[in-house]
Amino acid sequence: MSTGPTILPAGPDALLLEVAGLDEVLALDAALRAAVDGGAASWASVTDVVPAARTVLLVTRPGTDLAALAAAIRALPTPRHPDFVRVACGSTPEKGPTSAPKSHEVGDGGVEILVRYDGADLEQVAALTGLTPAEVVRAHTSTLWRVAFGGFVPGFGYLVGGDPRLQVPRRESPRTQVPAGSVALAGEFTGVYPRASPGGWQLIGTTDAVLWDPDRNPPAVLTPGSRVRFVDIEAPR
Repeated sequence: MSTGPTILPAGPDALLLEVAGLDEVLALDAALRAAVDGGAASWASVTDVVPAARTVLLVTRPGTDLAALAAAIRALPTPRHPDFVRVACGSTPEKGPTSAPKSHEVGDGGVEILVRYDGADLEQVAALTGLTPAEVVRAHTSTLWRVAFGGFVPGFGYLVGGDPRLQVPRRESPRTQVPAGSVALAGEFTGVYPRASPGGWQLIGTTDAVLWDPDRNPPAVLTPGSRVRFVDIEAPR
C-alpha cells in the first residue's frame, strides 16, 4: 500500500490495523476479506476480520507468524473504497410478495427490513433536515445501505451509505430505554436496536425483525459488508 495502516500486535494471535477513518476502514476491510477468501500463504491462518470505526482487527490461529502476515498486509495493493449501490431519491424499492416476512435476504448478501415509520423523533429529524416526515422516509428507504461494522450490543450494525440529507446529531439527552426494533439515525449512520437498551440516536421507526438470535447461525442478521434496504410497510406494494 502506498499509505498503509499502522499495524500493531493485539495479543499473541491478532493484529490491529489503525487507519484514519471510516472510509479507509471500509476499503481495507474489503481488501482484507478478498485476500483471506483467497486463502493463500499467511492469509490462510486468519480466522476473523473485525472492522470498527477506525480499526480492523485480524484474528489468527495460534502459532501464526504475525510478522509474515504484517508483511502480506503491507504488500496488498492500495485498496479502493467499495462503491455503494444507490437508488435515486424518490424511487420506490423493488416490489416483493404481499406476505413478505419481517426481514429477509434480497440476494447477494442483502437484507430487507420492513419498517413502520412511527418513531418518536421522526418530526424532529424532519425539522433538523429541512425535509417533511414523508421525505425523510423516502430518503431512508431509497438507498441501499451497507453495514460498516458492529458494536454497542450484540446484533447492532452501524450502517453507512445513506442519503447525506439524513445526517443528524444524536439527541442532546439520551433515553434510558429504547425499545427493541427501533430504527434510528445518528451522524452518518443508521441502525436498528436489537434489544431494549439505553440510547441517544434519533428514532424514526420500528421493525419486528429479530436481528440477534444466539440459536441462529449466524446469530446476527446485520454482519459487516451486508447490504440493507429498509422498506416502508405502509407504502403501496
